[in-house]
Amino acid sequence: MTAEFHGWRVVGAAFLLAVFAWGIGFYGPGIYIATLAAGRGWPVALLSAAITWHFLVSAALVAQLPEWHRRWGIAGVTRAGLLASAAGLLTWGFGHQPWLAFGAASLTGMGWALTSGAAINAMLSPWFERRRPAALAMAYNGASMGGILMTPLWAWLIAGWGFGTATLVVAALLLAVVWPLAGRLGRGPETFGQFADGAAAPPPSRAEAPARGRAALLRDAGFRSLCLAFAIGLFAQMGLVTHLVSLLVPALGVQGAGLAMAMVTVFALLGRSLTGLVLPGGRRRRWAAAATFLVQLAGSAALIAADGGVALLLLGCALFGVGVGNLLSLPPLIAQAEFPAAEVGRVVALMQAINQAFYAFAPALFGLFREAASAEAALWATLALQGLAAVLVLRR
Repeated sequence: MTAEFHGWRVVGAAFLLAVFAWGIGFYGPGIYIATLAAGRGWPVALLSAAITWHFLVSAALVAQLPEWHRRWGIAGVTRAGLLASAAGLLTWGFGHQPWLAFGAASLTGMGWALTSGAAINAMLSPWFERRRPAALAMAYNGASMGGILMTPLWAWLIAGWGFGTATLVVAALLLAVVWPLAGRLGRGPETFGQFADGAAAPPPSRAEAPARGRAALLRDAGFRSLCLAFAIGLFAQMGLVTHLVSLLVPALGVQGAGLAMAMVTVFALLGRSLTGLVLPGGRRRRWAAAATFLVQLAGSAALIAADGGVALLLLGCALFGVGVGNLLSLPPLIAQAEFPAAEVGRVVALMQAINQAFYAFAPALFGLFREAASAEAALWATLALQGLAAVLVLRR
């Protein structure tokens, strides 16, 4: 009797990890800023700088992830990330001096680096080759669920028990739920006598050149075009998603803007799932990336043309949301198609580091552009960046 393929259990564990990783490290920062500015009177500028530091710390650390995985194992590194995230949450929740925001950001930035996109790709790569697009899409859907589930949980906990207790509860849930799963995430198919994709035999071995280091990858034209395209696309996405609620409130009201943001998250999940099922192989994956950037460009165009019209605003949110999911899952899948297997983990980690270093400054620069020109001008700038990303991703 054939043993059940264990890879899909790893996908389920990675999904739960993503729920917490994005709920704490991606969606959480906006909650930290709003709560601490209102509740403790800490300056918004200082808190925004701390959040930028959060992403810069992550960018500096995530490039080291493949080496740390080889030295200490995926399970050990993931558990270190869980501890860093929990400690950072408690520092955010119980620190009573504004300067402690940077200490908290350092810890949550470390946790975000060790538990987010590059880490999840490393967990699933040994288990899936042919079916990796579907597996990554399912696991990364946990990121969308992190927004759908964790944001209301944060709001409920803070309203009922205060910010400090909320961080304590979320930290406890993180360790209770994900810590036991880390062992499962750190094991490959050979542990169970299985092979990638549940195949009955290992794939034919093929000789490959030794994996290149980061300096050599940075000289690779294919890597540079891929990395630059997604850095620009994610910069545009991060700037817009941070300010989208405030852009929608005048036409939709606070409650309507919140529902529109929920729709963005739902379409991110749908877009990523559909792409995971139909994504082509080989170099054609770059065309899928270009199409994603163009769909987001169409969403920005709809937001510009809406002029307060509800239908076009919602259409813009839906189109923008489709790209939100794919910009997370497509880079590792393109790397899988274009780079030797031994290099994929390093390529994904280095790309994530560079991308985060770019988009860490996006919310502040988008806001400055809004203030210096107008919201419409900021949307036009976003549209231009999305078009540029679509062109660059097709260049090799």
